[in-house]
Amino acid sequence: MIDPLFWLGLSLFLVSFSLFAVLLVTIPTLQEISRAARSAEKLFDTLNREFPPTLEAIRLTGTEVGELTNEINQGIDSATGVVKQVDQSLVNAQRQVQQAQQTSRGLVAGVKAAWQVWRNPSSARNSPNSTKD
Repeated sequence: MIDPLFWLGLSLFLVSFSLFAVLLVTIPTLQEISRAARSAEKLFDTLNREFPPTLEAIRLTGTEVGELTNEINQGIDSATGVVKQVDQSLVNAQRQVQQAQQTSRGLVAGVKAAWQVWRNPSSARNSPNSTKD
């Protein structure tokens, strides 16, 4: 059994059988790779159609959010101004009330003095605060 042709034939048969087995396993794998490539191509086509409008919508949304933020800031500034005006009005009203209280106290004191003079004209002339002409 040392015939070299036998061993050469056997080794060629084993090599060809191995190649055939690899080919049998490779064919389904290549078919699956082909299907995956077609799916990827469809996905990329869909992305090419859908992605730019989506990015444009996102950009517009960002712009609108920026505009709304500016409007809100302007509204807050306006509201702050109104609050300051109301606060200043309240301070002015408080001052006017204090002045009215002082004026009314003076008026009440004047009315009391007038009443006393009207009721007792002689005692008012004799008081040390009155001046004689």
